[in-house]
Amino acid sequence: MSFGDPNNPYGPPQGGQQPNYGYPQQPQGQPGYGYPQQPQGQPGYGYPAAPPVQQPYGGGYGPGPAQMPGITRAAQIMLGVIVLAHLVVAAVYGVALSQWDETMLEAGITGDSEAERYADLGKGVVVFFLALAAVFALLGLALLLQYAKGGNGVRVCSIVYGSFAIITGIFTLAVYGLGLLVIIVSILLIVFAAKRASAEWFRRPRY
Repeated sequence: MSFGDPNNPYGPPQGGQQPNYGYPQQPQGQPGYGYPQQPQGQPGYGYPAAPPVQQPYGGGYGPGPAQMPGITRAAQIMLGVIVLAHLVVAAVYGVALSQWDETMLEAGITGDSEAERYADLGKGVVVFFLALAAVFALLGLALLLQYAKGGNGVRVCSIVYGSFAIITGIFTLAVYGLGLLVIIVSILLIVFAAKRASAEWFRRPRY
């Protein structure tokens, strides 16, 4: 038996061919190893290409709604109610202040220096609460007008405004029950302004 025998199964293959050991023969000049060729520019290993990642606007929030959400509109209405309530409180204190001297005269306060001193102190307290209610109403009105075009600072200031309104509501509980109304509405304002929809509205891009 010789290695030159063409019928010898243990001899070298004829024609210079090399065994492929069970793998398909690759064309000359192409990468082999028995795996199909990937198209140019495509990711390999059989996984599809991932879509490009778009960066969300405003730190995790979307581009923002085109119209003011209902929850944000509700916060604006609650803010308007607080402003109106403080205007009413300021008006009540103004009426009391205008009638202060007449009320003190009817109570027999005049003529007694000690009583007049306490009466003047009470009058100063009324003036303070009148000014506080008027200023608070003006600040709320300024925020109210910024809901359509204001930025995220309007939302933050609304939450802070609602927190202080709760305190003013405590001091005005005796004014026809307006203090209790202010407390309830202020809590609703804080909740509505803190919602995600409100945050997206105030963080929306402006062109």
